Amino acid sequence: MADAAGVSDSCLAGAIQASPSCTSILDSLDGASPHLASRLSLVVVAKSDPARIRNFARERRWRQLRLLSSRNNNYNRDYHAEWPDGEQSPILNVFTRNGDEFRHRWAAELMFAPREEGEEPRHVDSFWPIWNVLDLTPGGRGTGPDFPALRYE
Repeated sequence: MADAAGVSDSCLAGAIQASPSCTSILDSLDGASPHLASRLSLVVVAKSDPARIRNFARERRWRQLRLLSSRNNNYNRDYHAEWPDGEQSPILNVFTRNGDEFRHRWAAELMFAPREEGEEPRHVDSFWPIWNVLDLTPGGRGTGPDFPALRYE
């Protein structure tokens, strides 16, 4: 593969409960990953214990995602997915490979852009299907604070 997309993910990091937002993105990427496999290598990186990552993936019924742990390395810090205090951030990174050479080509920089008070970052919106669909409707994204959720009754 010449190209790779890596999602540094805080939803599986050290928090007690996974992030509903990150989880909904990964739910979608699990379904998309077989379609992408002939064009790129998609990897999700979480700074968490590998067993915890596997258990969460099993609970979510993720079958296609390649999930890696960055628990014992500097990946998250090196690619701006970890704040100085250790808090994890969801960042999309794109790398290219040419032979043995890897290059960092792009990162979701909007995470770091200034925004109005209370405004959520929109750094991963371009590949988040939930928002893309809702943006086409008259009601848009709505204002509910509990959307998306990890489970629906």
